[in-house]
Amino acid sequence: MKVPIAQPVTGEEECRAAEQVIRSGMLAQGPVVAEFEKQFAGYCGTKHAIAVNNGTAALHAALHAAGIGPDDEVIVPSFSFIASATCVNMCGATPVFVDVNEKTFTISPEEIELAITRRTKAVIGVHLFGQPFDLFPVMRICKDEGITLIEDAAQAHGALYRGRRVGSFGSAGCFSFYPTKNMTTGEGGMVTTDDDELAAGVRVFINHGQSRKYHHTSLGYNYRMTDVAAAIGLVQLGRLDGFNITRNYNARFFDSHIRSPGIETPFVQPDVYHVFHQYVVKVTGEYPMERSALIELLASKGIGSAIHYPTPIHRQPLYEAVHNEAICPVSGRLAGQVLSLPVHPLVVDDQIEFICETINRAA
Repeated sequence: MKVPIAQPVTGEEECRAAEQVIRSGMLAQGPVVAEFEKQFAGYCGTKHAIAVNNGTAALHAALHAAGIGPDDEVIVPSFSFIASATCVNMCGATPVFVDVNEKTFTISPEEIELAITRRTKAVIGVHLFGQPFDLFPVMRICKDEGITLIEDAAQAHGALYRGRRVGSFGSAGCFSFYPTKNMTTGEGGMVTTDDDELAAGVRVFINHGQSRKYHHTSLGYNYRMTDVAAAIGLVQLGRLDGFNITRNYNARFFDSHIRSPGIETPFVQPDVYHVFHQYVVKVTGEYPMERSALIELLASKGIGSAIHYPTPIHRQPLYEAVHNEAICPVSGRLAGQVLSLPVHPLVVDDQIEFICETINRAA
């Protein structure tokens, strides 16, 4: 039995959509991109959606359009993918790392409050593994302090916080459409916002700083999405809710079949719809083997697994020279415990049952 940790879910409809664009001759930044933006904005419940070429570009563009630059500080959770922080450096600003909640793995509002200084201009909250961070407390802090909130929703397409789509709460929401995300365009990203000025700033920034053709008012980049990618995205957006239902079904199957002491299944906070980009368990000291040995055991059975993420961002070589290793202890602890199991829509009951049996029998 072979069960990969992640697998894109694409088919004939995506192929036909891409082929239609290729045959049209309009391949870049054409009407299909505009339609994808319109439909994605409608799905998220925002006024604007601006398509870009990847999720990191979305974060960079959103921060730039929000006015983040040199001498500014941006608060970032240490337990995340590194792009949540490097986008800050790309603006010339400084990421300030804070810890996460031990149960949800998402940014701690209490830690945000402790990290705010006169230089703090923004907070990047990450909806990690498909679970929204606790938005209302973070929004309150940002409003009280007059700082910008950016939602990193790269892993949370379709997730809900108190009945409302993520990407619609902060000044901007930033999505990734990498092949293994809950929906894909091959590569791509999106910035969502209700702010007209921020949306206009993003559009100029991702198109060489052009306010109109050949009129360059500022430094910009080529972060545009192609029509081929957008065509795939339109099909995938129509399938997204179904994908997420299957991911939730698979997660519940895992929850009910993992019975081994020492394996902690994911905690889902109240009033959210978790979309399980990853199904992440904790391998604690009560389990009879080390996490590395469990990974080897699963691999020997053809079962893919992964560690998201083995090193907190503040301990990465890029940042470790300027950050004390003792900060963010929860992030450090989680990095030594977490293990992702296959939860994508192509996994079936028999496979999940086999994975759970393998884990349980080792106990």
